[in-house]
This record gives sequence, structure tokens and C-alpha cells, in this order.
Amino acid sequence: MAVSLFAAFWAVSILFVITPGMDWAYAISAGMHGRVVIPAVSGLLLGHFIAILIVAAGIGALVAGNPIALTVLTVIGAAYLLWLGINMFIHPSVPNAGEIQETSSWRRWTIKGACVSGLNPKVFLLFLALLPQFTDPAGSWSIPVQIISLGLIHLFSCGVVYFLVGFSSQTILRTRPRAAQIVSQISGIAMIVIALLLFAEQIL
Repeated sequence: MAVSLFAAFWAVSILFVITPGMDWAYAISAGMHGRVVIPAVSGLLLGHFIAILIVAAGIGALVAGNPIALTVLTVIGAAYLLWLGINMFIHPSVPNAGEIQETSSWRRWTIKGACVSGLNPKVFLLFLALLPQFTDPAGSWSIPVQIISLGLIHLFSCGVVYFLVGFSSQTILRTRPRAAQIVSQISGIAMIVIALLLFAEQIL
């Protein structure tokens, strides 16, 4: 693949990564909850990677072309985000420097992160619409390999930005419990709004 294709894709991809959304909200919540930024962001990246593999395998086009399958995916993802957002709003995270996270807690944050990004139909459709446009049918690499390679560039950008967001929220809000509570509740509201918009798209 030409370096110019990688550069062009990265320039478009980074715009989506730096735009605050549900991934940002989850990373911020993890940062304020304690020492779970690493497993939380790792979960987000895992969800993105699974979506990339689905698109690379060609399953993405089949799902996108099946209205029922796409609706089911959207409803499941929206329901999970709604549940997560409501819990985040009712029980906002407050940073605690002395809090020790157990292994099971790390595992929960990883699984939740994978669900946040993996069950987000917007992520799936974004990859489906974006990745194939930057492939070269005449290239020496196969299309699936090109898609995975481009996806890894996106994952790298996501990792850098989400870790910065998570650790920054932990550092900045550690000594401001009230501000941390407000930010956590705003993050919860953001997830609720996104979930309701996803539901609305299926009704309208």
C-alpha cells in the first residue's frame, strides 16, 4: 500500500477520534473511578478491533445490507448504552487516590469497554463506509489485509487519545470530587442522549 493512502486515512480517522463521544465519556468515567483507565481503554480498543475484523471478513457488508440484522444490532447497542448512561448518572464516579482495584474489577471494565464500542452500530458503519474507500484493489496486499492495516492505524490513534483523556481526567479531577461528580454525570447524560438518538433513528 502507498504511504499516501495511510496518511490520507489517518487524517480522516483522527478527526473522528478527537471528537468527544461515548468512548470519551467511558474513558473519563474510568479515569475518575480509580486505576482502571488501562483495562477500560483496552476494552474500547478491543471492541473497535472486533468491528474491524468483521468488516475485513466481508460480514460487515452483509449485516449492513440486512435491515433486520442492523436494527437488532442498533437496538441492543442503544439499550446497553442507555443502561450504562443511567447508572453513570445515578452513581457518578468520584476519584479516590487510595482505591485499590481488584482483578475482577479490571475484567469488568475491560468487558464493559468492549461492549461500549463493539455494540455501537455507529462504529461498525463508520468502518464499513470509511475503510474500503482507502484500499487499493491493484495493490500487492489483499483487501482484507489492507483494511486490517488501516484499522490498526485507527486503533493506535484511539489508544493515544483515549489514554490521554482517561489519565487527564484522573489527574485533573482527583482533588475536585464535586467537579468529578458533575463531569461523570454529564458523561452519563451524553451516553443516554446517544442511546435515545439511536432508538429514534429506528422509529423515524
